[in-house]
Amino acid sequence: MDAERAYCPVHEAIQVLQEKWTMHIVRALLDGPLGFNELGRAVGGCNPATLKVRLDHLENLGLLRRTVHSQMPPRTSYELAPAGVDLQRVIDAIGAWAREHLDAASVDDQEPTAAVG
Repeated sequence: MDAERAYCPVHEAIQVLQEKWTMHIVRALLDGPLGFNELGRAVGGCNPATLKVRLDHLENLGLLRRTVHSQMPPRTSYELAPAGVDLQRVIDAIGAWAREHLDAASVDDQEPTAAVG
């Protein structure tokens, strides 16, 4: 198999974005920087250990930036890097697709899942 066929950018993007809480974190940060606890409340239901792992991973991928503020008590804030901001188009596309193809009443009857849009 040649290198072009071996690498599929769509597959790679799905691998990143399918991780639980990732899209919720990105969506919450689209409105601007948030502290760790604020972000935890904004995504709702994500335990702090998992949130920390996701934030570290997204930072390593270059999707967000972490800033440690030297104040007492110390504070850490998170904001999207340009690559993370570019995910706004993905979230908007998912929202448009959902509004067109998913009936809210039928979705409410299914098993609960974490909402993105």
